[in-house]
Amino acid sequence: MKKKLMSILLSGVMVLALAACGGNTGAATIENTEVKEEATETTEAEAPAEDAGEGFHIGIVTGSVSQSEDDRRGAEAFQAKYGEENVILAVYPDNFPEEQETTIQTIVNLADDPLMKAIIVNQAVPGTTEAFRRIKEKRPDIICIAGESHEDLPEIGSAADLVVNNDFVARGYLMIRTAHELGCDTFVHISFPRHMSYETMSRRVAVMQAACEEFGMTFAMETAPDPTTDVGVPGAQAYILEHVPEWIDKYGTNSAYFCTNDAHTEPLLKQLLEYGGYFIEADLPSPLMGYPGALGIDLTAEAGDFQKILQKVEAAVVEKGGAGRFGTWAYSYGYTVSAGLAEHARNVILGTSELNDIDAISAAYGVFSPGAEWNGSSYTNVETGVKSDNTFLIYQDTYIMGDPGHYMESTSVEVPEKYFTVK
Repeated sequence: MKKKLMSILLSGVMVLALAACGGNTGAATIENTEVKEEATETTEAEAPAEDAGEGFHIGIVTGSVSQSEDDRRGAEAFQAKYGEENVILAVYPDNFPEEQETTIQTIVNLADDPLMKAIIVNQAVPGTTEAFRRIKEKRPDIICIAGESHEDLPEIGSAADLVVNNDFVARGYLMIRTAHELGCDTFVHISFPRHMSYETMSRRVAVMQAACEEFGMTFAMETAPDPTTDVGVPGAQAYILEHVPEWIDKYGTNSAYFCTNDAHTEPLLKQLLEYGGYFIEADLPSPLMGYPGALGIDLTAEAGDFQKILQKVEAAVVEKGGAGRFGTWAYSYGYTVSAGLAEHARNVILGTSELNDIDAISAAYGVFSPGAEWNGSSYTNVETGVKSDNTFLIYQDTYIMGDPGHYMESTSVEVPEKYFTVK
């Protein structure tokens, strides 16, 4: 079964790591969905190789601020900690499904830097596997790491040196269990065909359905527009705004909601706060994921301090009558993955950690989530029953906001073995 992981690191490290994390700390708002990248982003991947400082470079590729703000901010925090001369950042296209070759080239370009020793892609969208294969052909010395892969894990695991995803199996069970403990009788899953084609998400749905049966709950699925299609983020968000009141009427206020897309999260939260319903946690949980825009709060002053961020978000949720109905992870998942995997890669390069050591990975994540409790295990291929030696699934405890809020102690729950073979 799973082995428990506890990140126990000095809070001072967190201050050093996050102090320079600037920019807008809230998710993209419904009104302003325009990409707001720094002018230098288009050329970051082409930065000249200079042996300044550590003698090696680490590259981090993420989505844009409008699509994956937490992922980007985590990369920036790591860069702030170790210096722009040592850490090179790049951004793949917002419309990555239609611009796969551009995505591939963005990742591969980092390997042209002779000092590059590790490349982390978070989220590892389609094209990452091919990019890693091309990198390995010309630079087998570069460590290729995938965070939160959108491609099938066995496939990307064949090209990457390390893959780390959120634990879609355990979380599929635990979100339902948590909803049941909070008094929900229905769980509503919102997604679209592209996401449902991913093994991670389709298996999680199967686990959720099975868990709902175990706890005597109704499981429902709703379809919403894919923001990467012609409707874009504005159209997808408008759809959620329009339909949540209808769903609440249909399923009742004791229903919990979950969406697989970041852009859907803010309007979903906004309407659930207005009309009722529960939200256990986001697909990639964070107090920054959807909450700032939905609540209309400015977190500029709290930038980089997740304890203060959570306190401010929680206070706003309680003020709007959402106490006991809304949850998150205390530390951003996307932020921690970008920064934590880069920290782990650096440790491996320096020879202080083994690449495929889950305890070492957890410790690196802990640098950016001090005191957070994690649980995880090796990925099990549901078709073969074989556990992978380079692919890991992890999750953080769920925090339900209230007055006071409380952790659900999810990382202490023993997930029944049967769920690891549900498909």
